[in-house]
This record gives sequence, C-alpha cells and structure tokens, in this order.
Amino acid sequence: MTVALIDSGLGLLPTSAWLRRLRPELDLLLSTDPDGAPWGPKPASWVVDRVVAAADRAVGLGAEVVVLPCNTASVTALDEVRAHLGESIPVIGTVPAIKPAAAVSKSVAIWATAATTRSAYQADLIARFGNGSEVVGVACHGLADAIDLGDTDRISAAVDAAVASTPASCDAVVLGCTHYPLVADLIGERLPAGVTLFDSARAVAGQTLRRIDALGRTIGGGGTVSVLVSGRPGSLPASASVYADGRELAAGAPPASTPVASAPIGRGAGDSRLR
Repeated sequence: MTVALIDSGLGLLPTSAWLRRLRPELDLLLSTDPDGAPWGPKPASWVVDRVVAAADRAVGLGAEVVVLPCNTASVTALDEVRAHLGESIPVIGTVPAIKPAAAVSKSVAIWATAATTRSAYQADLIARFGNGSEVVGVACHGLADAIDLGDTDRISAAVDAAVASTPASCDAVVLGCTHYPLVADLIGERLPAGVTLFDSARAVAGQTLRRIDALGRTIGGGGTVSVLVSGRPGSLPASASVYADGRELAAGAPPASTPVASAPIGRGAGDSRLR
C-alpha cells in the first residue's frame, strides 16, 4: 500500500519518519513543491488548486491514502481534497497539539509561522482547546524557511529569537509548524529546563494507520520511499540530510525504533481535521 504525504517542503519528514517506524512495510510517496513554496503567503484559491492537483497526481500513481502533514494545506485545502478524491481515499490532516499541551500546563506557547500566529484558525483552536490555560502565540520568523534550506546558522538564530519571545512562565511549547520537529532537539536545548515540547507528527501517523486498518485491505509493499518534486519524479533535497528523519528516509531503510526528538509527542487537538 502506498501512502502519499504532501507538503511544500520538508515539513512532511517527521510524519513520514513516524510512519516508517510504526509500519515499515508501507510504501511512501513524498510530494514536495519547491517551485510553489512557501504556500503560506499564497492566496487560498492558489493553495487549494496546488494541493488538490498534488493529491490527484499521487492517487494516479497508486496512492490509496493521502496525508497533509502541513498546517497551511490542512487549514486551506483539506475539505477540497476530500471532496475531490471521494470517500474511498482517506485524507488525513494536521492539527497543532494545543489540546494535550493545555491539558497538562497552565502556560503554553505556540511556536508557528507569522501567518499562522495571526490567523483566525489558531485563535479558534486556542479558544476551543485552551482548557483555561494561558496560551500565547510566538511567531518564529524565518525558521521554516531556514529548515527547508538546511541553513544551520539561520536555524540557530531563528530558534534563539523565538526563545527570547517566549514568556518565561511557559512550561509547554507547542511546535505549531510541521517543520519544527526536525530541530526539536535544538529547541529543547535552547529553552529553559523543564519546558515540555509537543508536536502532532506521531498523532497524525497514528491516525493514518488507524484509517488504513479500517480499510481492511492487505498492506503489502516493500517499504519503498519515492519523491515527487513539484510533480516531477525526483529525490529529497540535499538539505534533508541535515536532519535524522531526512537521512533515514533518503536511505530507504526503516528508521531506528526510538524517536528522533527528545520531547514528548502530543496527540493532536482533536478536531475533525485529524481524521
């Protein structure tokens, strides 16, 4: 069975790596879009067309399940992808792990892109799942772009800036962009001791496997990893090799059985996008 994961850049790596850990026999089709990246600043109609086209292409190549491990794609195009592909193709979206963080902490920071931080979508998630906690958004300017480039100096500077913008009272940080778990170890090192990180990559992978199991089909497959680059057959960019998840996926071998990031993994915010 082939699972397609769609993102503009390297944000699909953490969820892909978790799928490899949990079900190494699955074939993965990683669909990136460097020609159109970043998606966040683009008009919503453009993003919808781009993501629907990528999903349609993936299904045409044999994908039986589609995952959007990208907040922009999930917020903007998830409903349209589901409507386009129909009920026979499960489509799983991504939700920042606000609910599990707020369940255990009274002071939570959500690290996200500037666009997501100021979005009505994030404000609605905080209102729905904040659980009475103090929740503050922290715009991580340039961090996702630096991760896509594999620019360690820019990554370090962006992380330091985000740490400086995070209130000292926060004892939980939600990684609200799917790129950020790739540098979770660095983030954990730079934050004060006792701060717990949450992200939704493992939850999205787990939900994907539940949807696969519900299909009742033979999984089969040889655990292959293939890549589309803006619709063209290709490979992961050289920058992916900066990260453990990228190296493991590029090697085409099952990752280690232990998670890359040292931080606990959240279980998602629980709304209908994670289904």
